[in-house]
Amino acid sequence: MPRSGPWRPRPFCVGPYVGAALGAPSRCVCPGRAMESGCWLLGGEFEDSVFEERRERRLEPPVSYCAKRCEPQWFYEETGSSDDVEALTVQKFKGDLAYRRREYQKALQEYSSISEKLPSTNFAMKRDVQEGQARCLVHLGRHQEALEIATNLENKATNTDHLTTVLYLQFAICSSLQNLEKTIFCLQKLISLHPFNPWNWGKLAEAYLNLEPVLSASFASSQKQNNFTLSDKTIKSSFPHSGKDCLLCFSETSPKRSVFSMEASSSNNQKNEKALKNIQSCMAEERAAVLLETQMKACASYVRTRLLLQFAQTQQTSFALERNLRTQQEIEDKMKGFSFKEDTLLLIAEVMGEDIVPEKIRDEVHAEVKCVGPAALTALVIASSKEFEDKWFRKIKGHLCPFENQFHTEIQILV
Repeated sequence: MPRSGPWRPRPFCVGPYVGAALGAPSRCVCPGRAMESGCWLLGGEFEDSVFEERRERRLEPPVSYCAKRCEPQWFYEETGSSDDVEALTVQKFKGDLAYRRREYQKALQEYSSISEKLPSTNFAMKRDVQEGQARCLVHLGRHQEALEIATNLENKATNTDHLTTVLYLQFAICSSLQNLEKTIFCLQKLISLHPFNPWNWGKLAEAYLNLEPVLSASFASSQKQNNFTLSDKTIKSSFPHSGKDCLLCFSETSPKRSVFSMEASSSNNQKNEKALKNIQSCMAEERAAVLLETQMKACASYVRTRLLLQFAQTQQTSFALERNLRTQQEIEDKMKGFSFKEDTLLLIAEVMGEDIVPEKIRDEVHAEVKCVGPAALTALVIASSKEFEDKWFRKIKGHLCPFENQFHTEIQILV
């Protein structure tokens, strides 16, 4: 039945010893309810055992623990396990040891055998085995097969850790192929996923520096292919930076399509020679602009590497700190090879360090693995090298290369 009237707390009985321990007064606080053994107090009812002294524990020797000890290469012995997964794991260890010993063909055979027996539900081991297959194929010179496996792994990645592993695999494959453009793109995708990793920025700087001799050789080759001859009545000119070829043709039978008249006139010949010199001069400017831009990207990548290392330096000790300081010194030595002015270097440091704040880096370090679908993962990385370079280098490029647009305008006028 419902209680009538206001609710009142119910008194509980407390023994005399407990009452004294709680500091209760000797006089009963509840008139008319006094008892010889104690007093009624508002609150909880405590057992006297709560205030008893704890029993002394006897020190006994700890229970012996025998850890399982595995001899070196124990997995080559007969395990006698009826568990299929354990048997496949042992076989994978054999493949890993063969890879470690650089016996890549043997390791590939072990990995391939495991891949055929693995159940489709064992995704984790399947990814590891496929990565092992791809790395073996790279060392065996079968790069196309390795790329196919890497592409398959990328399409099936479901979280950021999977994607990071696949991108490192693709980076290893492209580096082995010495394909600098794809190597740079792999590093750019890794950086877009982990922008505060200094080691990837350092690798990107090295890749840009390695690109310089390739660009120089490309320009030298294009100059040899260019034929500036008046006797053949044809002027061929290629522009490597734009990726397009410009062919200036002169025909006696088609005067409307001719750019220069090839009549036996000394004045016209002088004009032709002047135009050719202008084109050659513009090509030299283009070569200088491309090399300068590549140096700028390498320098900016080194600067960001150093900034990130300096930020992490205060939290490192031992060999990690030694590696950090050694890398900073190496970067300092390489920076001396650039011919940028002090104000340009300050601008580069300002632009490349805009987002280096404790809060952002803390979020990056402690970020949870994002488990999303392949489509959402694709959105986390850049789609093209141009997108990456526009994001990181556009401000610096605008300050450093204001004459690039002027160059293209001059080329169009000459053509």
